[in-house]
Amino acid sequence: MRVSASSSQDLGMPAIYLHLLAERLRTLGLDERDLLMRVGLDPVRLKSADVRVSQAQASEFVTRAMIESGEPGLGIMLASDLTLPLHGSLGIAVMSSRTLRDALELMTRYLTLRAPHLSVSCQQRGDSMYYTIRCDDDPGPLQRFVMDAMLFGCAFMGKQLTGAAIEGMRILRKGPEPSSFQRFRPHIPAPVDYDAPEDALVIPANGLSAPTRFSDDQLAESSRAQCEDALRQLTEDAGFDCRVRRVIETSYPFPPKLARVAATLFVSERTLKRRLQEENASFQNLVDQVRLERARELLTGTRMNLNQIADVLGYADAANFTRAFKRWTGLSPSQYRSRSTEQQSPEGGVRSRTLAPA
Repeated sequence: MRVSASSSQDLGMPAIYLHLLAERLRTLGLDERDLLMRVGLDPVRLKSADVRVSQAQASEFVTRAMIESGEPGLGIMLASDLTLPLHGSLGIAVMSSRTLRDALELMTRYLTLRAPHLSVSCQQRGDSMYYTIRCDDDPGPLQRFVMDAMLFGCAFMGKQLTGAAIEGMRILRKGPEPSSFQRFRPHIPAPVDYDAPEDALVIPANGLSAPTRFSDDQLAESSRAQCEDALRQLTEDAGFDCRVRRVIETSYPFPPKLARVAATLFVSERTLKRRLQEENASFQNLVDQVRLERARELLTGTRMNLNQIADVLGYADAANFTRAFKRWTGLSPSQYRSRSTEQQSPEGGVRSRTLAPA
């Protein structure tokens, strides 16, 4: 069984992982906010569970983080910080599975949701099951970091899932053992063998029937359905316009210039415009879509005044923001906030107009 994303697609990385890495960098004495902003990422946006960061931006951040921290084991550190709920609907589905086998089957099927350029194949060899992790494209400096986070993260989360280290589990890693690994070896809840022919989790087949601590059939079913919906949506969102939008969503400062987005995606400005036009989209329209979504969030979820919101959204003043918001929704920001408060629902009763391509 094998699931993977096309190597030609950049489905992004969940922003929450970079947020966790940034927090870890703070403990190492780095100014994580400064580093994020230097690579064009908004530290606040990375806290959102629904936001994804382009592979190019994620790779640049991880590369600079390793260089400036002098810590080659950042992937292992991130692995130790991961908890199952941080993986969204997949994490909840895994937690609520009946057995370890069920949990690993979910990870195999839905890994694309969390690490699109990785895939898992499962094979029984003798008395053991081998869950081999492969990289379906070349994420560059991200590869070792992501593979460390994935394999060692599975060991840590397996312990969370069953209440103890999984008996008999081993981790196989390709390539020679890094000199820095000795510092981490005592803390990893499984033996690790380097110079292996593959990157894999090896688990005794008779141990896969081990029950989980949080089994819940109803929650497992609903979470799996959410995973299916999310996987379908992610696949549908594989167009170039979605790649551009992901960069816009996480950019600092906001809104980003077209030239900055084009450089991030390694295309010329002319190519970016042409490819968007081929998909009946435009750069300005994508910026406005993100602006509208953020405006709604800020109007209903904060007490920021209009001047503050205008500044966050990149407008010169509240008047310009008000005109744009009214053009999009038919309501002034104050009217929208008032109606939302009255109805106790951020989206209740407000019908936004579809933004026409600019």
